[in-house]
Amino acid sequence: MTTLKVHNIETAPEGSKALLENSQKAYGMIPGLHGVLAGAPGLLEAYQTLHQLFVDSSFNNEELTVVWQTINVEHACHYCVPAHTGIANMMKVDAALSDALRNRNAMPTEKLQALHDFTLKIVRNRGNVSQEDLNTFYASGYEERQVLEIILGLSQKVISNYTNHIANTPVDVPFQKFSWSKENVEV
Repeated sequence: MTTLKVHNIETAPEGSKALLENSQKAYGMIPGLHGVLAGAPGLLEAYQTLHQLFVDSSFNNEELTVVWQTINVEHACHYCVPAHTGIANMMKVDAALSDALRNRNAMPTEKLQALHDFTLKIVRNRGNVSQEDLNTFYASGYEERQVLEIILGLSQKVISNYTNHIANTPVDVPFQKFSWSKENVEV
């Protein structure tokens, strides 16, 4: 049962209607998350803007997936883990990477493992990382820009993950085949 309304173009506040129309054009549907976020036009706009900024960051598709799913799994988001599994498939990311992220297994490369580990440190420590943590991340081939871009991705994911927890957003039909629950993952 949802605890927040999932809007469509007709029921959304005026300030969200054009944003939902953009979602419809981009995805061929209005994702349930967007429908919930539409209840606050500024939040939907912020989410869509952060999403595009993160997609346009220096990260490649595998790295985007690592950051998104690391955060989604850590936050135990029942909606975003399946949605980003489907998105990763559309982005031609190897399913083995998605499976590793969903199941908290090792990443396929040392560099992706470093990205995963550092993202977790930022999330778990609320941004309080040490110089040693930074140096380890830099030694894997990343730079200050990527530290800041992880924060950008985290900003997007906080909006979606927290909203989905409160709203209990139903997983969209195209992503239901990728359903996920934290109970199925060893911590």
